[in-house]
Amino acid sequence: MSMLKVIGVVLIIVSHWASAQSDPMLVEKQRFAFTNYTTESGETLPEVQVGWESYGTLNEAKDNVILITHFFSGTSHAAGKYSVDDAQPGYWDAIIGPGKAIDTNKYYVISSDTLVNANWHNEQVITTGPASINPKTGKPYGLDFPVVTIGDFVEVQKRLLDSLGINKLHAVIGASMGSFQALEWSVRYPDMVERLVHVIGAAKMDAWTVPALEKWALPIRLDAHWNNGNYYDGERPLAGVTATMLNITQDAMHPKIYQASFPNFKVQDEGAKQDIRTLPAISQTLYQRAAARAQTQDANHILYLVRASQLYSAGMQEDLSAAAQKIKADILLMPASNDLLLRPGPVRAFAQLLKAQGKNVKIEEIDGIWGHLDGIFSIQTKAPVIAEFLAE
Repeated sequence: MSMLKVIGVVLIIVSHWASAQSDPMLVEKQRFAFTNYTTESGETLPEVQVGWESYGTLNEAKDNVILITHFFSGTSHAAGKYSVDDAQPGYWDAIIGPGKAIDTNKYYVISSDTLVNANWHNEQVITTGPASINPKTGKPYGLDFPVVTIGDFVEVQKRLLDSLGINKLHAVIGASMGSFQALEWSVRYPDMVERLVHVIGAAKMDAWTVPALEKWALPIRLDAHWNNGNYYDGERPLAGVTATMLNITQDAMHPKIYQASFPNFKVQDEGAKQDIRTLPAISQTLYQRAAARAQTQDANHILYLVRASQLYSAGMQEDLSAAAQKIKADILLMPASNDLLLRPGPVRAFAQLLKAQGKNVKIEEIDGIWGHLDGIFSIQTKAPVIAEFLAE
């Protein structure tokens, strides 16, 4: 065969490989439902359902399972697309899929919604929360919905896995609020979890973070349309939710990404200088983005997720050392160096606590300009680290 023909064959093979790699992994939302769940706050929900997705194939032994637990404003849509026409894939598509760090050729990956998912008005969200109909009254629960915790999120996921006959997890992996759930899994079910990957997270809320999270709830509570949670028959408190989205976005990002995103920013904004009612141009842009995000959110659901986050400590107990002592999993901690929301310092201290207890723990910091969101947008820079940890 001539050299030109060899090159031609190679180009065809490469072209086909590239085409295969570019084809999206198509997924569908699945529904898991059960009855009579008693929350950690002591109240019983007569019906519970959550959405979930899966990627890859469950092996015969059912021991190739990786559970993905999602962040505050996320859903179970961790990877792939619902259709080839979707504008964006799932949030961790860069690391979940065939041949990727979380290789769906090897692993069966499950991603489950939490109870009270914030994205109630997203057509792909089917998860029980305050906006759901209370079968006892025929009306939305509103604030009669019980307080739920990170522990409750884990217990509902446990029931999902039980229904699938899964009693061993190769790994549990989660970012931000998802890291709380992943850690809680390793504390509650130490014999079930073999590996823990804890991304942009925390092990326990502190006196700084709890009131910081309250800033997300306050605009909703101050919106007249919120009406103490009773707005489902009237106008939604979108102004409050929009302000909350603004707060969440800024808290989750580092000043460096703002500077990079607005290279033409001018302090001397002519419109703002002429009329106090005119927002600076940068604020108008951010407001428009927040208002668009608010359309998919439910105000009460956000309040419940804020409370679940504020109440979190590993094992749902005050003594972090005692909770950590229960962990048997190998541990990979991945804070973001520029995280201003869940700062890396406490995670570094947690790593030292785990090492002092003799745990097999590694810490790998994610560098980037996104801040907290480096755990989502820069995660691919740590793909080799994650792949190696999962293979060990």
